[in-house]
Amino acid sequence: MKIVFMGTPDFAATILKAVDEAGHEILAVYTQPDRPRGRSGKPVQSPVKEYALSKGYKVFQPEKIRKPEEVEILKTFDADVFVVAAFGQILSQEILDIPKMCPINAHGSLLPHLRGASPIQRAIAMGESETGVTIQRMDAGIDTGDIIDAVTVPIEDTDDEASMYEKLAAEGAKLTVKVLKALSDNTATFTKQDESLASYAPMLKKEEGLLDLKLSAKELDARVRGFKEWPTMYTYIDGKLLKVYKTRPVDEIQADNEKSLEAGDFFVTKKNIYIKTGKGYLELLEVQPEGKKRMPAIDFARGAHIVTGTKINS
Repeated sequence: MKIVFMGTPDFAATILKAVDEAGHEILAVYTQPDRPRGRSGKPVQSPVKEYALSKGYKVFQPEKIRKPEEVEILKTFDADVFVVAAFGQILSQEILDIPKMCPINAHGSLLPHLRGASPIQRAIAMGESETGVTIQRMDAGIDTGDIIDAVTVPIEDTDDEASMYEKLAAEGAKLTVKVLKALSDNTATFTKQDESLASYAPMLKKEEGLLDLKLSAKELDARVRGFKEWPTMYTYIDGKLLKVYKTRPVDEIQADNEKSLEAGDFFVTKKNIYIKTGKGYLELLEVQPEGKKRMPAIDFARGAHIVTGTKINS
């Protein structure tokens, strides 16, 4: 089939590669404009753009794809299907009406659960045991289109944002190819979403990364894993920022002075550093102190002279 692809991150690039290798004709690839990244501030190409250029495909990077001139360009491709995966822009109804068959979207959740911008991160952060990828026929709503197919993927206790993106990208790629074949064979089915089961995954905010020690260690560990890339969980010690990248929840610690500790207090041994939470202890494994590189948490504790009873957010 003739495809116009729209996507930006690695998740989308994996799906684009699968669609390409399945033998579909890629007419054009749309992705977000190059954005500054890292300390250099130099614009960086998206993974989707990198793959498209390596294959010699036409790449378009409009700031706003809904502008009339951009819509007219889309109409010239005479595409059968628009394939969308984590593109990062909302498509107008006029755009959705362009392809001969339909526009489809690969969404990183089991719709109608976790519609919106951050389904993968929030599924992990909420401590859920599974998530998945849904292929939907796009409509004017946010992830409200009819479901064509879906696949369930378990979330392990050790999974973080990066590992789940890889798992879901691989499954989403296979599912997208499967759906395209069904559309081509005219065997695809379309099931309306049950609005009573709908939930939402809004865009992440920086303040969601602040460690809330009223929560349990298990809940905080889930947030550390889910928000690892951004906003990254963080706290303050003596007014200085401490980012937390890797943790492990511990139910209890056997120590003489353990009972005197309150939520937010550190418990430090020769080899381990823990924070007491609303329930249990959060063992810190990898952190990044303000102005320094990421390091083992125990090395930070030694260098910063963190001892049992030291409090965070002080």
